[in-house]
Amino acid sequence: MKAISILGSTGSVGVTTLDVVGRFKDRFRIVAMAAGRNLDLFAEQVKAFRPELVSVATPELAKELAERIGGERVTIVHGLEGAIAVATHPESKLVMSALVGAMGLRPTLAAINAGKDIAFANKEVLVIAGELITAAVEKNRVRLLPVDSEHNAIFQCLEGRGRAGLKRIILTASGGPFRELPADRFASITIEQALKHPTWTMGSKITIDSATLMNKGLEVIEARWLFDLTAAQISVVIHPQSVIHSMVEMVDGSVIAEMAIPDMAIPVAYALAYPDRLPMPHLKRLSLVETSKLTFEDPDLGRFPCLRLAYDALEAGHTMPACLNAANEELVAGFLGGRVRFADIPGHLESVMARHPNAPARTIEDLLETDGWARAAARELIAAKSVAA
Repeated sequence: MKAISILGSTGSVGVTTLDVVGRFKDRFRIVAMAAGRNLDLFAEQVKAFRPELVSVATPELAKELAERIGGERVTIVHGLEGAIAVATHPESKLVMSALVGAMGLRPTLAAINAGKDIAFANKEVLVIAGELITAAVEKNRVRLLPVDSEHNAIFQCLEGRGRAGLKRIILTASGGPFRELPADRFASITIEQALKHPTWTMGSKITIDSATLMNKGLEVIEARWLFDLTAAQISVVIHPQSVIHSMVEMVDGSVIAEMAIPDMAIPVAYALAYPDRLPMPHLKRLSLVETSKLTFEDPDLGRFPCLRLAYDALEAGHTMPACLNAANEELVAGFLGGRVRFADIPGHLESVMARHPNAPARTIEDLLETDGWARAAARELIAAKSVAA
């Protein structure tokens, strides 16, 4: 039985992970879980899966959680140290890294250094610190098992194939809710409209990133490190049906695709059970006859410049991807808080990147310093624009 720790159990990937674990109790056991502030859901999860160790955001939440779960025999910790304790639980063999954003960096790195395999759903960690993370993976001889549907698809397509025959990978994107919306209407996009993804059910931050195509940009940077590729070897194509989750093109012209219904349970289950596959009879099966039509188009970088900015950050290297990620997180939070227009996110992001003093990232502290600088710069820009408005 495989012992598992989860970082981010109340998020969409964490909830899906627990659903898969609950269906295969003979194969998996949850030994530790970390969440943030959603105590209602987290208390239910703790009671249902009875881990040995759990972590929440603050001491106050830890005290409240203890009161809610009553007589459950569980150790409750909190904060960054608590998340690291969950990530390095001595019995855990696999850590599901599903925290959102930069907060997952230190716990994930701690898990790698503790010799844990990582089911990897926190793309921002590789965006911020790809070189440091991959070096730690190699040093500790652990595995990064991609959970994002696109990278999981690439991982499956490359399984058993030599990299010498690989020409490029092709990441698919749904195009988000505004794929056909004229650019002159972007200024009036509301929060509610941006949160209505046409295909996937996800958390608010990743849903907004999908609407701007920044999520695909972050996936480009993630793919560079997961598969040791150059930017020129990573392409993006819009595929609204979200049936082909990504493809690889070989040097002989062959294109290999992974296809499935758009349900995160499939890549989550593959990462948890790798190299085995789990039977999933509760899921709808993919019918090519019902699907009927699959379409593809190039991304419109004029209307969705965030994807271009991600490629720019990847080409610049050093601390620029960390700057991109942090500024974007602040701008998305600003949009969700009603302080930034959807149409202004790319321009504000480009302004922060243009001001960033890009430099080599030799330590995690260098990256976290960049993260803090970029967040402050984005907040200053938001405040200045709000006053001007």
